[in-house]
Amino acid sequence: MMEETVEAAESIIMKWDPNSPSYTKLISLFSHSRKEAKEFIRCIRDLRRAMHFLVSQHTQSAKLVLAQNLMQTGMSRLEKEFFQILSSNRDQLDPESVSNHSSLSSNSEFEDVMQSDEEEEEDVLKKAGESITKVEKASALVMSDLKVIAETMISCGYGKECIKSYKLIRKSIVDEGLHLLGIEKCKISRFNRMDWGVLEPLIKNWIKAAKIGVITLFRGEKLLCDHVFSSSSTIRESCFYEIANEAGINLFKFPELVANKEKKSSPERIFRLMDLYAAMSDLWPEIELIFHFDSVAVVKNLALSSLKKLKDSIHTILMEFESTIQKDSSKAVTPGGGIHKLTRTTMSFISSLSEYSRVLSDILADHPPQRNTRMLESYFTAPILEDEHNNHTISVHLAWLTLVLLCKLDMKAESYKDVSLSYLFLVNNTQFVVDTVRSTHLKNLLGDDWLTKHDAKLRSYSTNYEIAAWANVFLSLPEKTCTTLPPEDAKTHFKRFHASFEEAYMKQSSFVIPNAKLRDNLKVSIAKKLVPEYREFYEKYLPTLRQERNIEILVRFKPENLENYLSDLFHGTPLLTDYSSSALSSSSCISLGCVRS
Repeated sequence: MMEETVEAAESIIMKWDPNSPSYTKLISLFSHSRKEAKEFIRCIRDLRRAMHFLVSQHTQSAKLVLAQNLMQTGMSRLEKEFFQILSSNRDQLDPESVSNHSSLSSNSEFEDVMQSDEEEEEDVLKKAGESITKVEKASALVMSDLKVIAETMISCGYGKECIKSYKLIRKSIVDEGLHLLGIEKCKISRFNRMDWGVLEPLIKNWIKAAKIGVITLFRGEKLLCDHVFSSSSTIRESCFYEIANEAGINLFKFPELVANKEKKSSPERIFRLMDLYAAMSDLWPEIELIFHFDSVAVVKNLALSSLKKLKDSIHTILMEFESTIQKDSSKAVTPGGGIHKLTRTTMSFISSLSEYSRVLSDILADHPPQRNTRMLESYFTAPILEDEHNNHTISVHLAWLTLVLLCKLDMKAESYKDVSLSYLFLVNNTQFVVDTVRSTHLKNLLGDDWLTKHDAKLRSYSTNYEIAAWANVFLSLPEKTCTTLPPEDAKTHFKRFHASFEEAYMKQSSFVIPNAKLRDNLKVSIAKKLVPEYREFYEKYLPTLRQERNIEILVRFKPENLENYLSDLFHGTPLLTDYSSSALSSSSCISLGCVRS
């Protein structure tokens, strides 16, 4: 029976031997007829069995020699088929298509291919999966053919021949794929010479390329390799190592180089580092699965090392940023008590940090905050300090950075010689801080209690400003409890009021409040306190002074004029310099509806 098997195999195998007179001249067995391909594979399987039997029974038989020659011819044919399928079906075997077959069974399909001749091609396609498209089914069919050939050659002792072709072709595809994604091997010396203008777009491109490279390219290659060589874990590991190891190192070397380069950099570069870290963190589960073989552990370890170095660099920049605020020793004051540059840059940085809550939670988890808790409690209420949810650490850290800024602003306010201006500086800058928190993700992290407490602090600063800036003006008017003044005393109070108001106005009109709502609120608050008091004094004593010579010089303001002057405050420039008793028009005049109510 074994001898008959050898004879039957001869007619089938020689048909596909290029050196045989019966050669069909057809290029590919598998693309020509799947029925004949199955017959050829079955023939090789039967021939292998026959050879095992003949070796055990007749080691010198002529049939055994013939069987060995037929096997070599058959393996040569399959080697060519394997190479041809790999090289001519690159579209069906592109990593994206292969990645779509992650649900395919990894069980051997060797026996499936050996089914009866009556099995039609559509049945094989159906087995590839009912839910995938025709293109995907075609891809699955190609993968199945490669697997059958690989299993056949490996089982017959000819694994090296197909492995060599596989490694050669698939490595070129991976290398080409990374090249098209813009990933090139970068020399450290060249990388270190790159300035930030060149590096930043490279980081953005790497983030996009890495996602495609890991999810599609490497994942697809791993799935294909596992599928084709499912019969041997050793071969799977060897092939994937040759195909992906060098490419993986080239891919994940970049974030490590960036992390090493940017440890001491300007604070705003932290955001690109956090983008890199976020991308790497998202890809890490896939990286672990794809590069789990011991032979490619260097790739997984490099990715892990890159993550750690990015984390260290980000934390270093955070600490340096805090230190920069604390060490800011600039004595230059902001003209008119406006928004300090440190306030703008710091709050811009902190609000941007708040958008990276997930990344910062990871970073700060390894570095528990060592803060002055009592100092924090004086600025922030319990929810920030006691919240045990994921945002607790980042909330405390950002609250602390904000506190460091506010403390520094308190110190800078002392640089103003005028007390009222120092309080207005604190009003402006605290308002800017509060508005930034309220309008950004910081509100979710610092909470409503933080805003409530700082709104109260803002009102306190505003009250202190009004007292410091306008106290002399209020004191120049007589107390309501006093009896009716003699004309000379009334004249004295008018003179004092005009002098103190002019002095206060000229000083305060050079001050600035950039926030329009705050500016109007503060002007209304001053007007509510000052105008009714002056109006009452004006209406009570002006009639007694009608006979005075140069009354217009003595009584220089009508109550309406006062409102006009106040409405022009806090724009940074005195808008009115000619004091007269005539009614003055102002497009920005404060409405008296709220003043008189």
